[in-house]
Amino acid sequence: MQYQDLINACQSDWQQYTQHQFVQQLASGELAQPCFLHYLKQDFLFLKQYARAYALAIYKARTLEDMRRALPSVHALLDSEIAHHVSYCQQWGLTESDLENEAEDFGTVAYTRYVLDAGMTGDLVELYAALAPCSIGYATIGKMLIEDSNTRIEGNPYASWIQLYGGEEFQTGVAKGAEHFNQLLAEIDIHSQRGQNLIQVFKTATRMEVAFWQQGLNAR
Repeated sequence: MQYQDLINACQSDWQQYTQHQFVQQLASGELAQPCFLHYLKQDFLFLKQYARAYALAIYKARTLEDMRRALPSVHALLDSEIAHHVSYCQQWGLTESDLENEAEDFGTVAYTRYVLDAGMTGDLVELYAALAPCSIGYATIGKMLIEDSNTRIEGNPYASWIQLYGGEEFQTGVAKGAEHFNQLLAEIDIHSQRGQNLIQVFKTATRMEVAFWQQGLNAR
């Protein structure tokens, strides 16, 4: 099986995630600023837990190659992605202290702890199945928005967000991770119990992404 099989198996949830109203309002520039600021603060808290999950991937890996594959993601999150997020938030008047002191919203707790639990109770592939909707989904959304002629870039306060996730650096990084995920999935039969379990993990994490957008949209 391949990661696309996981997406195909939960197509309805995937569409709700990648075409959510939050995403559409980002594209048009009509998203209310309080919604975006709430999302930014929660995303910072999410990224901290996401880094822990990739560190868990090193622990869960059984081969040196798989350990090495996980390490760049940990480095990227701690050395650049979170730092980029902090500097980006400063443009919106949010300091690192503001972000650190923000309380986790219910959706943030549910999503991040689900990913960590999937990794703790399962194996490396199950952990990656729980992580995949975030990286692959954001790459899908970024590419879709960049290529859509209806997406407003000029004068859109959220243009830099769209350009980040639709940009070559992010797209290339996700493609490398997705290729590794496909290698891990290659020998698994989608119709087996293991394959069906991976679908459920991926589907649940995708539903959590939908809820994450929605909690941002609700913060008016």
